[in-house]
Amino acid sequence: MRPDILNPLFAEVTALKGVGPQLAKPLERLGLARVVDVAFHLPSGWIDRLPREELDAADVGQIIAITLTPVNYRMGGSARAPSRVEAVDARGNYVTLVFFGGNSGWAKKQLPLNESRWVSGKLDQYGQELQIVHPEVVALTDAQPGGREAIYPLSEGMTSKRLAALAAQAVERAPELPEWIEPSLKDRNGWPDWREALARIHADPADMKARDRLAYDEVFANQLALMLVRGAARAKKGRPLAGDGRLRDALRLPYTPTGAQARTIREIEGDMAQSRPMLRLLQGDVGAGKTLVAAMALLIAVEAGAQGAMLAPTEILARQHFETLQRLFSGLGVNLAILTGRDKGKVREATLMGLADGSIDILIGTHAIFQQGVEYRDLGLVVVDEQHRFGVAERMMLQAKAKVAPHLLVMTATPIPRTLQLATHGEMDVSKLDEMPPGRQPIETSVISEERLEEIVNGLARHLSGGGQAYWVCPLVEESEKVDMAAAEARAEALRSRFGDRIGLVHGRMKGPEKDAVMARFASGELGVLVATTVIEVGVDVPNATLIVIEHADRFGLAQLHQLRGRVGRGGGRSVCVLLRGGTLSETARARLALMRETNDGFRIAEEDLRLRGAGEMLGTRQSGEQTFRLAPPEKFAELIGAANADARLLVDRDGGLSGERGQAARVALYLFERDAAVGLLRAG
Repeated sequence: MRPDILNPLFAEVTALKGVGPQLAKPLERLGLARVVDVAFHLPSGWIDRLPREELDAADVGQIIAITLTPVNYRMGGSARAPSRVEAVDARGNYVTLVFFGGNSGWAKKQLPLNESRWVSGKLDQYGQELQIVHPEVVALTDAQPGGREAIYPLSEGMTSKRLAALAAQAVERAPELPEWIEPSLKDRNGWPDWREALARIHADPADMKARDRLAYDEVFANQLALMLVRGAARAKKGRPLAGDGRLRDALRLPYTPTGAQARTIREIEGDMAQSRPMLRLLQGDVGAGKTLVAAMALLIAVEAGAQGAMLAPTEILARQHFETLQRLFSGLGVNLAILTGRDKGKVREATLMGLADGSIDILIGTHAIFQQGVEYRDLGLVVVDEQHRFGVAERMMLQAKAKVAPHLLVMTATPIPRTLQLATHGEMDVSKLDEMPPGRQPIETSVISEERLEEIVNGLARHLSGGGQAYWVCPLVEESEKVDMAAAEARAEALRSRFGDRIGLVHGRMKGPEKDAVMARFASGELGVLVATTVIEVGVDVPNATLIVIEHADRFGLAQLHQLRGRVGRGGGRSVCVLLRGGTLSETARARLALMRETNDGFRIAEEDLRLRGAGEMLGTRQSGEQTFRLAPPEKFAELIGAANADARLLVDRDGGLSGERGQAARVALYLFERDAAVGLLRAG
């Protein structure tokens, strides 16, 4: 339960003076529904208004604040012509104040002749004349527009000045809180107290000590929460699952596992033999062989007399895993089943009965495998594939199907830099598949201007006539599935005019069964080209598809480009990825495309993606059930997380966790930064 001391901050935003239904709308568009949201909506920049006694050409290009007296009007003869007000400073130096948009009446009202006003704006020079375009004007009796002014991220109907006033109210409501940072760390960095830092950053957005303090607090709360989750998971009574090896020894693999696969399987076997539940993240680049590792873990569970469940984010991926494991386990006497949202009636009933009576050893499926009514006789291992598609809540719902806490293996084909591992998976042990199976050829990647589109289409024709298949990924137009879908439909139509009904189309707005049907036609070879938005980023395995064209590749992030490229190169032959680029490239886009051409190493790409985009942006890609970071600036993230991780560990290991004096303060921080779900997981305190 949230401490009462925080209640003023967690009140509705309408508790702030002057916020009624009308002002609440632009605040809502910014995601500011509560007082705390306004307090944590930090300035993104600032304007320095230089106070001046007199006009000086040396200040051209600067924003100045000065007392001026209007002496003459030169109003435009039409609505489009600018209105000009001639004014003088205390020494009689002239400046022209220029207003566009036919607002001469407004200009006269704001600047009556021979009455002094405080005026602020950017001083420019037009010919021999000094001028300020659209200056800010206030009466001398009002607050003077000098000094540093905060600039906030805005929405329509909101100004920085208004947000600054609301932020001042929000800070006023913020209580003094006990200190949760380890004292020597705080002193070493010269950080202010929490409330002082909040007040200082809104008053002076350039105050880096205050900004760093607030960013650190949020990262610290996140790290502490992950440690408490880990501690709670480790404290749960699980049970050892020690397989006898009979099924794994009988497995006839067509290849020898890589050293990385063998090492990871040993790590998992060691974990599962413990009485505390395994909590392991398996990272493996596209094609590194995660499925074999998962298969071995599932066989260990079955050898030990338990059931295993494997969760996939899409039906097509679930069916691919089912078919792969069926082939792999052929002749072993292991009973596999699949359960997706599409399974109904008698088929579903038979699966549910087999799970409940234990005759089904391994279940593979989508969200359907943890829905109400699905009961396992003895669930011992949960495997989650493409874990970034699922939130913590969904993983916990599946784990809750077990009588005692099951072992958990989560897998991702998106390599995660160490910085982000700490931030998002700090509660897990990590295994890495950093070798490729023998025979895998690197994908040849080329970057080509979109002006050569016709050449690409001709190349596609040759590829199809040779029996090949291809993906054509459409550009990321904007953050709108509807607009991206329109781009995909237009490309599919253009290709159909050349290749007829050999072209299929999938996008995010299609219903699941409809999308799966098109993908199935592509997998069977009936379709030659699959035109798609990024819905094919994961979970499509068609070895005969050896060409992928990605339009406007400069609009995609590195990790996404790497995932998309991984749709090809899944057979033994040569595969090609064509990155079509736009006419003008930013430096970042140029660096991304150069790296894609240079390397197929997903771990290197992930680290470079972190460097180019910053941790904040990568973390900001909101995952289901995951928290985003509002206060931690990307450029400081890597530096802060190491210290925050060490400080949180010190609190848990040395300072008594949440039950000690500092722990009580840290408990407040968990609620303040909304990581409070972790509080209930700690038994002590």
